[in-house]
Amino acid sequence: MNIGFDGKRAANNLTGLGNYSRSLIEHVAKQFPTNQYFIYTPKVKENILTLPLFSKANVYLKQPDKGKSKLFWRSSGIKKQLIEDKIDLFHGLSHEIPLGIQHIGIKSIVTMHDLIFLRKPHYYKLIDRLIYKFKSKYACDKSDRIIAISEKTKEDIVELYNINPSKIDVIYQSCDDSFKTLSSTFEKEKIKKKYKLPDKFILNVGTIEARKNLLLVIKALPKINDDFKLVVVGKETTYTALVKREIENLGLQHRVIFLKNVPFNDLPLIYQLASVFVLPSYYEGFGIPIIEALYSNIPVVAATGSCLEEAGGPNSIYVSPDSEIDLANAINKVLTDEKLQDTMKQKGYEYVQKFDNEIVNQQLMDCYLKTMKQ
Repeated sequence: MNIGFDGKRAANNLTGLGNYSRSLIEHVAKQFPTNQYFIYTPKVKENILTLPLFSKANVYLKQPDKGKSKLFWRSSGIKKQLIEDKIDLFHGLSHEIPLGIQHIGIKSIVTMHDLIFLRKPHYYKLIDRLIYKFKSKYACDKSDRIIAISEKTKEDIVELYNINPSKIDVIYQSCDDSFKTLSSTFEKEKIKKKYKLPDKFILNVGTIEARKNLLLVIKALPKINDDFKLVVVGKETTYTALVKREIENLGLQHRVIFLKNVPFNDLPLIYQLASVFVLPSYYEGFGIPIIEALYSNIPVVAATGSCLEEAGGPNSIYVSPDSEIDLANAINKVLTDEKLQDTMKQKGYEYVQKFDNEIVNQQLMDCYLKTMKQ
């Protein structure tokens, strides 16, 4: 089978959807090597081409023909190349598929990560909301099948887009394999020195934006043992200024460390050095950092209200994203109870095995084969 992928993010994005896209293609290509996998993208970041995915014998990177406009290639022009490459199935990895693909005899699947722009519209510009809604609604209506990355996302698709639930498969995400191997004390000490990390710290990973609610952690910090600092790893946005003002107001400059542009290979070791991982987001499609933390053998405290309970399982702790007191109490509970820490680590690690790549890959291939038979 020749399988095509929308590779815009796989070939250009080193975070979030880029990691998801590369991991999915790489692992399914390894587990099912008799298929051919085509990654379609209008442009490529050269440093990404050095990653293992692009050196696999059954993976092909495809770009617009020379002289062809790249402007509307992903949404329309790509269809000619899909036909030429004899693609049997096209997988849109992030909310969209080419316009009219249903008319050229190629089956299609779309992965829907979330509908946050509809659930929490105030986080998005009007023009962005309109574009996202058009592309995602079209993809859900016209694709042969839909993959939702959580039960919560499936519920949103059914409710907000009036899609028959039988058309949707829930296939969870895994995380990069580098998070699944515990590093040596020597390796961790090197990273600790490189980033001047404290002996004890609370970890938060993700883009610093309003939806992810880092401000709540800052407000909770004065109520948490002074021995523990907060380490934040993520890209800054305009919301960061609000967070930093609150840090100054509370006199917490000495307790908060911001790390930017952390190489991906260093991130697993930073997780493994942490005492607890905290993600109080108002809304997530799934919550990959929680999976990374559980594989890293770190207790997790997250927020209620979206799908984080699905990612973290029954032995992580969940609090209201509006209560810094509840968040502080939950973190203190973990930090002061070694028996609880051990239970959360053990049970969390057992739970996260359901997101193992081999399991996820088989579910994905089953979805592909089911789609081809429709």
